[in-house]
Amino acid sequence: MLEEQAEKEISTLNDNQPFAGVPFLIKEVVLHAEGVPHSMGSRVAENAVMSVDSELMKRFKNAGFVLSGTTTTPEFGYNAATEAVIYGPTRNPWNLNHSPGGSSGGAGASVASGIVPIAHGNDGGGSIRIPASCSGVVGLKPSRGRVPMGPYNSEALNGLAIEFALTKTIRDTATLLDQVAGPDLGCYSIIQSPKMPYSKAIQQKVLPLKIAWTTETNSGAFVDPECIEAVHKAVKLLEELGHEVVEARPVYDQAPFSRATVDIWTANIYKMIVGAAELTGKTPSRDNIEAAIWQCYEYGKDLKASALLEAINTNALVSRQVATFFADYDVLLSPTIGTLPAKIGELNADNPNISAIEWTEQLFTYAPFTNLFNATGQPSLSLPLAMSASGLPIGLQFTGRFADELTLLQLGKQLEESAPWKDRKPPVHVGAEIAEIATT
Repeated sequence: MLEEQAEKEISTLNDNQPFAGVPFLIKEVVLHAEGVPHSMGSRVAENAVMSVDSELMKRFKNAGFVLSGTTTTPEFGYNAATEAVIYGPTRNPWNLNHSPGGSSGGAGASVASGIVPIAHGNDGGGSIRIPASCSGVVGLKPSRGRVPMGPYNSEALNGLAIEFALTKTIRDTATLLDQVAGPDLGCYSIIQSPKMPYSKAIQQKVLPLKIAWTTETNSGAFVDPECIEAVHKAVKLLEELGHEVVEARPVYDQAPFSRATVDIWTANIYKMIVGAAELTGKTPSRDNIEAAIWQCYEYGKDLKASALLEAINTNALVSRQVATFFADYDVLLSPTIGTLPAKIGELNADNPNISAIEWTEQLFTYAPFTNLFNATGQPSLSLPLAMSASGLPIGLQFTGRFADELTLLQLGKQLEESAPWKDRKPPVHVGAEIAEIATT
């Protein structure tokens, strides 16, 4: 099926498409491609096939990409590793004993290992940035509303989730954003457009910025010394490049924010599982859903509408607190995740002894810096600026003001030129293994 589609798409390519003929992979969650499996990492959704392209899929095709397959994802995207029972573990190209992150882990592994130069991903709590960090690639979560979610989603995960991709270069990230950004018909809201195309903006020198940095988490979660060292080195580089760099971070009430994350995610997981069951005719049960995700399903099924509304309101309040902080700073630098990439099995969604609340806490203890900016909707970019002593990638997260991807991409281009990562490649011998386990 995909081979026939690819041949048809190749026959219609033209020189005006910046990615004409580039092979492309999509993640089997949220995005729809006509006639392509949409298993969402779950046995209950296995063999589901979508009947139409979503708006973003149309834009990917219009940019010239040729769809070549799909990538692995954890069940319903709710894990910071990619080890769904339906697929088995997806492994990190830099070390097969470690995870490439999640939930866009198959995409991260595919780009890092050279299967494709760009792969679709989405991000509802760090799911583009986490695998970008773990796999040593570039991962931008655009601002809420920048990339279309239609026609079946208004604001996925009640506004937490945004679609885009993982790449190897800032050039490709900027060019792709030019191709896919903008409202679709009937969208919930329209975001402010950039002053110039992103691909043009990155060719200009970034003006000196006021950049805050932190290695501390609002939750008190542990941060690995190598991640802290990577931030300190980046601070020094930023100062050498002429930026004003200040140690500071936004502070907000963690307890209600954590509960809001649980309530929004579990309500949506319940809805996703019900929708998947309708597509396949299967009955959701512990036999076809992983243990922690089943706990989220049960929690979401019993959640009151008033609790979900309170969670949405909590995130709105947090967004305003954080916006006050960003009134004084152009960018915030932090580690992308708090540790080195997890070992295979460390983040086990089929653990029968964990509750929905405990599972959420485990995920955002591992990745304590990403989730905030899903709530605020701000653009956030993970760059592969460091490596651990053991040879594992360490990503650094740069977050900008709402709707200001332009500044982030200009800064990213400056850092890419000052501390290039393009020649850094994972061991050659793992390529075939990654190709088999990162794609479906």
